[in-house]
Amino acid sequence: MLVPLPMLRYEFKKQCSVTVLKYGYISLAQDKHFYSVPYIYIGKRVKVLYTRYNVEIFYEYERIALHKRSNRPHKYTIDKEHLPPTHKFVVELEPDRLLSLADDIHKDVTVFISKILNKNREHRDQRIRACQGILDFSKKVGNDRLIKACQLALECEIHNYLIIKKILREGLDMNREKNTTEKLSMPQHDNIRGSEYYK
Repeated sequence: MLVPLPMLRYEFKKQCSVTVLKYGYISLAQDKHFYSVPYIYIGKRVKVLYTRYNVEIFYEYERIALHKRSNRPHKYTIDKEHLPPTHKFVVELEPDRLLSLADDIHKDVTVFISKILNKNREHRDQRIRACQGILDFSKKVGNDRLIKACQLALECEIHNYLIIKKILREGLDMNREKNTTEKLSMPQHDNIRGSEYYK
């Protein structure tokens, strides 16, 4: 006599062991995607069970996180409950602080910083670190050079940390009367995809 089929369809599970990274994420190498875990497990070795739809993370046989699987490379899936309290506070307030610091330098620096903060295709922490790095240039080269670098990058419609670094390193901000636009090709970087990627 046949018995009824199970209510849930069987899902084939794969597994791997990984170490929780510094900021409280594990990386699923197959997808090149990052998933959050509770911050108390940073540095711990955990087991990951994943199916076509879900990612489960275990520490000593106890499940500590469950996420929907994502196939977006170099992106983050985050459960805010996994973040330490201080990190939650900083993450929520940091963009306003960065914009305020930029505004103290010049309105064009504020515009440039806001364009980076609004890049939804990049993880929030990455955007914040990029903006902090850009504002730190004011201590190294002065406000005037940073302002000119941001203005030049805005003219060329390139909005990232690497372009500001390149402008300042090559002194392009000090030679704006010359045609520097041709020199501002997009810097090479592992996470930058070429036009062929989207065809």
